[in-house]
Amino acid sequence: MTVLKTSMRNFFAHKGRMALSAVAVLLSVAFVCGTLVFTDTMNTTFDKLFAATSSDVTVSPKTAKSDSTPQNGRPDSLPASVLERAEKAEGVKYAEGAVSSMNVTVVNSANKNMGSSTGAPTIAGNWTRNDLRSMEITSGHAPRGPTETMVDADTADKHHLKLGDELRTIAVTGDFKARIVGIATFKVTNPGAAVVYFDTATAQRELLGTTGRFTNINLSAATGVTNDTLKQNVISSIGAGAYKVQTQKEYSDENRSGVGSFMNVIKYAMLGFAGIAFLVGIFLIINTFSMLVAQRTREIGLMRAIGSSRKQVNRSVLVEATLLGVFGSILGVGAGVGLAIGLMKLMSAAGMDLSTRDLTVKATTPVIGLVLGVVVTVLAAYLPARRAGKVSPMAALRDAGTPADGKAGLVRGIIGLVLTGAGTFALFTAAHADKATDGSLVLGAGVVLTLIGFVIIGPLLAGGVVRVISAVLLRFFGPVGRMAERNALRNPRRTGATGAALMIGLALVACLSVVGSSMVASATDELDKSVGTDFIIQGNQRIVPQAAKAIETTPGLEHVTHYRDIEAKLTTPDGFSDSDGVTAADPTYAQDLHRKTTAGELTAAYGRDSMSVGSEFATKHHVKLGDTLTVAFKGGSTAKLKVAAITDDDVVIDQGARYLSTQTMRKYLPANRIPPDQIMFASAKSGQEKQAYAALKKSMEQYPQYQVRDQSDYKQELKDQIGQLLNMVYGLLALAIVVAVLGVINTLALSVVERTREIGLMRAIGMSRRQLRRMIRLESVVIALFGALLGLGLGMGWGATAQKLLALEGLKVLEIPWPTIIGVFIGSAFVGLFAALIPAFRAGRMNVLNAIATD
Repeated sequence: MTVLKTSMRNFFAHKGRMALSAVAVLLSVAFVCGTLVFTDTMNTTFDKLFAATSSDVTVSPKTAKSDSTPQNGRPDSLPASVLERAEKAEGVKYAEGAVSSMNVTVVNSANKNMGSSTGAPTIAGNWTRNDLRSMEITSGHAPRGPTETMVDADTADKHHLKLGDELRTIAVTGDFKARIVGIATFKVTNPGAAVVYFDTATAQRELLGTTGRFTNINLSAATGVTNDTLKQNVISSIGAGAYKVQTQKEYSDENRSGVGSFMNVIKYAMLGFAGIAFLVGIFLIINTFSMLVAQRTREIGLMRAIGSSRKQVNRSVLVEATLLGVFGSILGVGAGVGLAIGLMKLMSAAGMDLSTRDLTVKATTPVIGLVLGVVVTVLAAYLPARRAGKVSPMAALRDAGTPADGKAGLVRGIIGLVLTGAGTFALFTAAHADKATDGSLVLGAGVVLTLIGFVIIGPLLAGGVVRVISAVLLRFFGPVGRMAERNALRNPRRTGATGAALMIGLALVACLSVVGSSMVASATDELDKSVGTDFIIQGNQRIVPQAAKAIETTPGLEHVTHYRDIEAKLTTPDGFSDSDGVTAADPTYAQDLHRKTTAGELTAAYGRDSMSVGSEFATKHHVKLGDTLTVAFKGGSTAKLKVAAITDDDVVIDQGARYLSTQTMRKYLPANRIPPDQIMFASAKSGQEKQAYAALKKSMEQYPQYQVRDQSDYKQELKDQIGQLLNMVYGLLALAIVVAVLGVINTLALSVVERTREIGLMRAIGMSRRQLRRMIRLESVVIALFGALLGLGLGMGWGATAQKLLALEGLKVLEIPWPTIIGVFIGSAFVGLFAALIPAFRAGRMNVLNAIATD
């Protein structure tokens, strides 16, 4: 009880000094809890949506998948006779056929895409009674003929649609127009999908290209009949194994699995960044308690002199840490819920609607936040607490401070050097690996070991690095600069820990910058060397035939190349089989992509009953020029194709592709199974590049879901995509950098308190308030630049090693983004200046006489 009272007294006596550490705990816990609440809320949203849109029992084609569309662009369907048999099953209240397709684009009269901008699908189908589970018509009426359509209210609001507006639906079967006669509102949260409805006959004809077929059958159970019972009755009625029959739960679970995998990626990525913030926060807490212990040396000595044991002193510090952890974690849990709501609002603004009505805070979320916050805080405070317990009563009463353990420092240095050396060796080994998969594991080990090693030897490096930075930067500030240098060197362990917090975040920034820049440079280099086509046309969906025809008829083009991925099973002479498919392209693709071959000529692969394979595949399965491979086309017949070329796989584009001609594909695939183009290429007639580019853009105005790019556009798009990804990562890493800045502020603030008498003496002998504030700001800048120098150097080493592994996958160009690196380094100086504002202000306000009289 005495220990608890002492700890409580000390905690509240130093609450101002604990504040920034509490903020670090708060931010870290908030990020973890916010991630959990956000992902749980999204899962709840989708669970409710899938449950509301699923019938009691659903009958689907056996090959149907909830998260994909067949290669021919038309949804799998079943005959209307299945509906007739299913509705005769015992226990059926009513049965109806449904038509649904996600391989559509809906545009308005100005050819603007009415779909979601967040990647959510556009869904077209027929209006059924089952839709009344999740929607209600709030304006107009359901479609009654081929020229009528109904849209969801969210899409109508986003795109300012109203009754009477004309929409054009683009499907693989063709384009068709209809006017809006109704608007339906979701009863549950719609995460962002755009939905359009037609009458059944129109949906069948325009989406499936035929009549008398449905994509699934929805059955409602009669009163007193369970879904499982109805499922068995339906199976008995339509036959077992011919179709997929699922209860509402099974159908919802299948839909949820695709979303769940995506959500897990988001969840664990964000938790990873939260872990980085926790790691950075550890240094802040260690520094805080180390300095608090040092400032309470005499107090600890008195406690020991009157009978307190080492364990009691140790326990007193750990109790303070526990209080800090509990306080920061409780606030962090609340802040996490607020963060989740903020993310939901942000996603809604971007087009992915998430309602706070579905806000989900599981009981485990606050528990996880509290446990993490408290455990991390107590572990971080353990070393300072242990040092506090080692203070002898006499040494403490003489105000000797915490003991400097030379042996411990030596051991620490040796361990740090060993870990750094082992990490450097691992990075060297990874850089010289023969396979990227093997090298990536070694790279991971090297990153972890060098990071830990640098953290441990930070105090050893502080002396030399700080002196170098000071020689370059602080000499211009005369005596004030020299005093700032000495202050930074006064406690190398403290400087090392403070700089390490900043080092971690900046090391990751530098590493990712190097990797991102190298990927862009490598891909650009590959495009320059390999791509011979003038224009590339592609989108998020396969190119529908009517859009492909518009491309083919564009004036000013020398040739147009079709490119399709075909589902097929390939068997080699040694008996190996895989279902990785083949690529069907026109012979002009050999001009559009300059592929090197290790045997034969690529043009020969586009001959009759011929194909090519990649060099890695050929080596692994002993395939040589002239061998015959068995290719079983899904939905078509089986072919015996001769290997006419072996392409070099030391590339990025189309690595491992197995080419055959469009003519060969048509021979073995029926017309209704031939997929639309995945991508198309076009080359302009000589001297007509600008005119052809403009004409091609004009031809594709009717199809806004596809983009026309020349090589310059394509490179810029690639750069922008990687840049957006990096910016998102930098945004998440900003949390760790914010925590590191708090660490610098806390270290300086406590250092000012520790040097109160010294500051008073300097002021007494003539130092002005301005000079004092400048000294503290320069000290902060030096510490920040020390951390930045270590972090950027370490990160560039990681990035260069990662690029060596990427070179094994064809990304051979190493590019250091010097503007980014230099900008981050300069930015670190401003971070140091910002961190010193409050401590410098407080130091400048000290009363000279009171400061000198401080005990």
